[in-house]
Amino acid sequence: MSLIDWTVLGVTLLTIVFYGVWNSGSNKNIDQYLRGGRSLPWYHVGLSVMATQASAITFLSAPGQAYSDGMRFVQFYLGLPLAMIVLCVTFVPIFHRLKVYTAYEFLEQRFDLKTRALTAFLFLVQRGLSTGITIYAPSIILSTILGINTVYTTLFIGGLVIFYTVYGGTKAVSYTQLLQMSIIFSGMFFAGIMVVSLLPNGVGFTHAIKLAGKLGKMNVIDWKFDPNNRYNIWSGVIGGFFLQLSYFGTDQSQVGRYLTGSSVGQSRLGLIMNGMVKIPMQFMILLIGVLVFAFYQFNRPPMFFNQYEVNQVKQSAYANQYNKLENQYSSAFENRKNKANDLINAFDSKDQTKIGQAQMALKMADNNSIAIRKEAIAVMKQNNNKANGDDTNYVFLNFVTHYLPRGLIGLLIAIIFLASMGSTASALSSLASTSVVDIYKRSINPGASDKNYLMASRLATMFWGVVCVIMALYASKVGNLLEYVNKLGSYIYGTILGVFVVAFYLKKIKGNAVFAAAIITEILICICGYYELVAYLWLNAIGCILVILIAWVINQVIPPK
Repeated sequence: MSLIDWTVLGVTLLTIVFYGVWNSGSNKNIDQYLRGGRSLPWYHVGLSVMATQASAITFLSAPGQAYSDGMRFVQFYLGLPLAMIVLCVTFVPIFHRLKVYTAYEFLEQRFDLKTRALTAFLFLVQRGLSTGITIYAPSIILSTILGINTVYTTLFIGGLVIFYTVYGGTKAVSYTQLLQMSIIFSGMFFAGIMVVSLLPNGVGFTHAIKLAGKLGKMNVIDWKFDPNNRYNIWSGVIGGFFLQLSYFGTDQSQVGRYLTGSSVGQSRLGLIMNGMVKIPMQFMILLIGVLVFAFYQFNRPPMFFNQYEVNQVKQSAYANQYNKLENQYSSAFENRKNKANDLINAFDSKDQTKIGQAQMALKMADNNSIAIRKEAIAVMKQNNNKANGDDTNYVFLNFVTHYLPRGLIGLLIAIIFLASMGSTASALSSLASTSVVDIYKRSINPGASDKNYLMASRLATMFWGVVCVIMALYASKVGNLLEYVNKLGSYIYGTILGVFVVAFYLKKIKGNAVFAAAIITEILICICGYYELVAYLWLNAIGCILVILIAWVINQVIPPK
């Protein structure tokens, strides 16, 4: 990167940190530290909720996901608006009325201490692992730019977020997220404009979308029901609904965001804003990935986007074999570029016969390029069987660093950093609140002073920050980060949601039955997920339904005293 880009990146990051710390003020008690004193307006709540979900993984991996797999991932979010409505009607007023710090406090009032502890434990495991992945995402960027090991960049990013989260608490997180999302929206808008402007003369936005569609990248909606298909309208609306309902309704990283609302109405408006804006935002981010795909039909892309893995094989005994494949790939690209131009000309002629012929020729050329790329990945695996053959996390980063003008590169990389900082800070805050309120304050040191709990919250934030950084150091082999973090959540969210559904709606079922049902369900879900018996989105619905059914059966067989 140029000096201008480094300056933009540095100034943006420092401004965000000091802005959050400055606006957070002093935290005199645990309520101000963990809930921001319940004083934030709806737009703060809405942007904070979005920023918590839209981590660096969203902006780093989503364009790469669309580049390789098309637009169908947007179906993952189709259940979100319905989930927001259910939350506004059911969860929000209950949490506000009970004045809870965490979602799991309610479960002890409804069931017992062990059920509260179990759900809090499941959350801590899931969120701790996921946060490690979100910290790792921007470390990829720094390591790529600087050419240094991701260990050092992970430690830097983790330390920066830990600092302002420990100091400022929830209010610092919310204020920084407000500014972060404003910058993120602006930057991604300009990125989309730049992709279109960099297309060759005579190739416009409509041409690019049509070309990508002819190669199967505009697969927005898939109506076919298939339980093994990860993304179709059924898995998105049904499985996605259960996942989003559990994530926003029972995951403390999100519950903690809308508990900062000054009233039930402000929290509801914030969630409705999230439900209305999230799908268009995700659609636009994926569309940028599709436009990048179209751009690389006319500009030679790397045969493999992860340059670290490429450098490893080029310094090995397989270097000559890999270099020969690169030469073949260059020739295949020239042929594909010519076929892409033929398809653009066919579009302009509006002759359907010519369009069909040009489409078939381009598909054949594209399949040839894909075959050569697969051979190259096989060579990398021969050199190192632990090499990561999934480079989707590097697609958008490669485009940004090689083709965007100076200054904008620094801004877009800052955006990815900001997204990581926002989601990581929210997660650390939620991990700290769950640890202190549901474990330390409830079972270890009840009845202590506010000063004691405030200090415990700061120490818990620091502890979980260190744990998540350690997790991040082991996150390099998980493939596409966006997909993996949602898959990880699907192993646990359904079970937790089932416990809350029983708590809200099935008043006759007591603690022992739901506790046993949750443990049995979690074992079954882990088995289904490990052996991939169904697509991972369905695990959320299956987990929720199993908890309800098993708890009901146990309650019938062994009636509560």
